[in-house]
Amino acid sequence: MSAEVHIRDARDGDGDALIALIETCWADYPGCILDVDGDSPELRSFASHYRAAGGRAWIAECSGRIVGSAAVEPATDGAHIQTLYVDPGLRRRGLARRLVALVEAHAVKSGARRIDLWTDTRFTAAHGFYESLGYERRPGTRRLDDASRSVEINYVKRLRA
Repeated sequence: MSAEVHIRDARDGDGDALIALIETCWADYPGCILDVDGDSPELRSFASHYRAAGGRAWIAECSGRIVGSAAVEPATDGAHIQTLYVDPGLRRRGLARRLVALVEAHAVKSGARRIDLWTDTRFTAAHGFYESLGYERRPGTRRLDDASRSVEINYVKRLRA
């Protein structure tokens, strides 16, 4: 894709295209099933969901097509990165780094001193990406009662004001 990628605040109307992006990303991982109504109903009102939680959500577009997403929500001990996805055809071009930078800047501005995320154990390329940004893997895993039978690992990073 040679067109420029623009990042903007998410809108609730982005839901269907965001769901399609996540399905595309998960297609590379056998057993990953996106059950929106059962596991991720917030995708249908992406912007409102994170706004109501005190967070924020972004969408990356290229030629009118959604090619990336990210969200942040506050937590008692800092902030959480949520819904970080980049179209497979645009990976390794800096888009995910741009999205994470927006998330981290928002978290710092909101007073967070640490940020964390949970990621499926199957998403090994993402693990290396997070580590390259200074995220440290924490011990242990958590099992989700979802359609994908997900097992997730946790990453955390200290933020500087």
